[in-house]
Amino acid sequence: MGADMRGLNTSLNFTYNDSARISSTTATFPGYVMVILAVLMVTLVVVVVVGNALVILAFIVDKSLRNQSNYFFLNLAISDFLVGAFCIPVYIPYILTGHWMFGRGLCKLWLVIDYLLCTASVFNIVLISYDRFLSVTRAQGMTNLAVGKMVAVWVLAFLLYGPAIIFWEFVVGRSNVPDDECFAEFYYTWYFLLCASTFEFFSPFVSVAFFNLSIYLNIRRRNKSRAVQVRERDAQPASQGSSVFFVKTHKIFSGDTAALSSAVVVEEVEQSSSSGYPGPNYSMRKKKGLSVKPAARDGPCGSAAKRITQHSRLSRDKKLAKSLAIIVCIFGVCWAPYTLLMIIRAACKGHCVDYHWYETTFWLLWLNSAINPFLVRKSAEGIAESLVGVGRHCSVPF
Repeated sequence: MGADMRGLNTSLNFTYNDSARISSTTATFPGYVMVILAVLMVTLVVVVVVGNALVILAFIVDKSLRNQSNYFFLNLAISDFLVGAFCIPVYIPYILTGHWMFGRGLCKLWLVIDYLLCTASVFNIVLISYDRFLSVTRAQGMTNLAVGKMVAVWVLAFLLYGPAIIFWEFVVGRSNVPDDECFAEFYYTWYFLLCASTFEFFSPFVSVAFFNLSIYLNIRRRNKSRAVQVRERDAQPASQGSSVFFVKTHKIFSGDTAALSSAVVVEEVEQSSSSGYPGPNYSMRKKKGLSVKPAARDGPCGSAAKRITQHSRLSRDKKLAKSLAIIVCIFGVCWAPYTLLMIIRAACKGHCVDYHWYETTFWLLWLNSAINPFLVRKSAEGIAESLVGVGRHCSVPF
């Protein structure tokens, strides 16, 4: 999100001066190191762009993915795609040469977009986590105003840093950024960074951790309840006249519980003998396409369908919980080091944190945009199959 290259071009023992201009024409890295770094950076750009482009393309090609929950993954893919398509390529020559060569106007534009996209990515993760939380704990997702929530993510992400980047120098009356460098005016204002980080990282991380813990406790409670039901059912004596029920399910991509119920197909075979085989006058009834709801059916057939529906939903929720836990862990690993070092570095004016450590944590933010498409592939319902199909069509292994 912008960097003061004085930390690379000069000794870390310099005395900080807001209006100082430290000129240096020395290359930041030796030639062979610059080549290695350039290759790694370009590789990261390709992974971010291709991975997120495939997710976006899957939504365009496969209409079955266009449900409310998956739209939040699309919003995340768009923000990460723009990180790889614009933010990283513009930053590569800056970090390799140590000089900003695109002018002040493009510098401000790049800073606004970079802060916007990274913050939007975080807010999208919170939105996805909240939707999964509702889906698991309350058997419903955010079915209303999904587009409005997606737009709100971008508006809030801009308001957090955008006005400060644009108007900070006019409020304080001067600019602290040299002409050949590009970083935000509040780069060394620790109290502003602390307040902004509370909304950008600390609050989102606590929120997604809470959602993840709630989902885990909900699934654990349902597992115990299901185990008790199984023991009670096994303890009941078998009746003389029995029926065999074949409950079929077909795969669906919707997170809606009603869709799960409508996917259950019940086939009932009445047995006239107690030997386990149909008698000579047995009758067979097939009920296909039957929407089996707990309140709508009675008897053993309804009970069997209800158990299968509950088991299917529990299995689905376990999968969602695992994928969400991975998203939370990756989010924390990629964002926590940068956020903490950014505040500490600003408080001590860059003296107490080695710049190369700060730069490493800075790239972790963009690495998160490269990892997210693979997490989406595991998390969004139905998107894995669509991505494989799109990848084969485009000759891209995914």
